[in-house]
Amino acid sequence: MKNYTIVKVGNDYVVRAKEQSVLKVASRRRAAKLVVEAAELLHQPRADDAASASADESSSAPDAPEGS
Repeated sequence: MKNYTIVKVGNDYVVRAKEQSVLKVASRRRAAKLVVEAAELLHQPRADDAASASADESSSAPDAPEGS
């Protein structure tokens, strides 16, 4: 995630994305870890995209010859 900051507010840490507060946690380390996990999830292919890609592959595969 490129546009984020972690700001201390009182005793808590607030993760902000593009100037909007999105998450409040008690630990800066936990906030940083959650940002990394969120970035990894954003870079993974979506489940429905993966399912449609595998369906496309199976439908475009040539049919196996039938036995005589």
